[in-house]
Amino acid sequence: MTTQHEITASSPLLTPTGRLAQVGWARQPLLDCNLEAVRFYPALLRPLQRLRVKRWDYYGVTTPERFFSLTLADLGYAGQAFVYTVDFTTGHYHEETVTIPLSRGVRLPRNSTEGESRYDNGQARLSFQVTPAGRRLQVQWPRFAGQTLSADIALHLAPEHESTVVVIPIPGQRFYYNRKVNCLPAEGWLQVGHQRTEIRPETCLGNLDWGRGVWQYRSFWVWASASGFLPDGRTVGLNLGFGFGDTSAATENTITLAGRIHKLGQVDFNYDPADYSRPWRMTAPDGRLNLVFTPFVERVARTNLLVITSQVHQMFGRYAGQVQADDGEIIHVDGLIGFAEEHHARW
Repeated sequence: MTTQHEITASSPLLTPTGRLAQVGWARQPLLDCNLEAVRFYPALLRPLQRLRVKRWDYYGVTTPERFFSLTLADLGYAGQAFVYTVDFTTGHYHEETVTIPLSRGVRLPRNSTEGESRYDNGQARLSFQVTPAGRRLQVQWPRFAGQTLSADIALHLAPEHESTVVVIPIPGQRFYYNRKVNCLPAEGWLQVGHQRTEIRPETCLGNLDWGRGVWQYRSFWVWASASGFLPDGRTVGLNLGFGFGDTSAATENTITLAGRIHKLGQVDFNYDPADYSRPWRMTAPDGRLNLVFTPFVERVARTNLLVITSQVHQMFGRYAGQVQADDGEIIHVDGLIGFAEEHHARW
């Protein structure tokens, strides 16, 4: 069982020798992401380190009818910008990706609390800007399934809204620093061709996956997430996962209830990697979580750049079951739309 060490003090992420200053989880992004202090190669090879440092900003917006996602990533050897939409009624999804040699033109700020993430190659244009109220997401993609996709969406992030922040060591002086935020009220619009979707905060919620770190070359993980509403009007979010690194100080497993994090320990996943469309079972040995996830559409994303390869099976579906809050309250979910994915990478 993990000790679930909670980080409560600010510090740099890395010491001057490249070791993690603190390990565990936090409710807010308290650590300064000083990636310039990375030290995992010998001195002679140190100029190559930047090719192994990975950084990404992934946003999703869940509406009653669809899921919309947009990402900017700097993977060292290459960068990626991609957007996709999933229709919950038909199960249809479409995705467009631009791969950028050596990540030229991808701009990602130092920390998740500041600045603008941006890419513009004269065709695809993406901007994720930190604002006093939260985030502003803007995208213009002229060749999306033969149409133009554009969006302008604000995600409201109140100062008291808590995040799932983890610092996970990986052997070889590698690490994963991640901030995930569920249940962000979303407002704005998304348009594909002539079809326009109005995004309103009373029915639409956003999520953020902000990741920075250095992984082992061969990596694997499972991630499950959902943001939705309970019958009493409160927002409820799930963030569950496993796969890489030393999680003895903390897992990334949490419930977000009305903007507050409720920390879970170990969560076990039972699913069929030969048939991801079969129901997944997620349970906690301490009894605080018991969920069945029933997929209704599979998104498959593959990258093969010789040095970098990845394969993601992201299943969208509905969660049903119950979770227990820190104060003992039993939260029942039935039909909560979210996703669960398995990811294999060489990077």
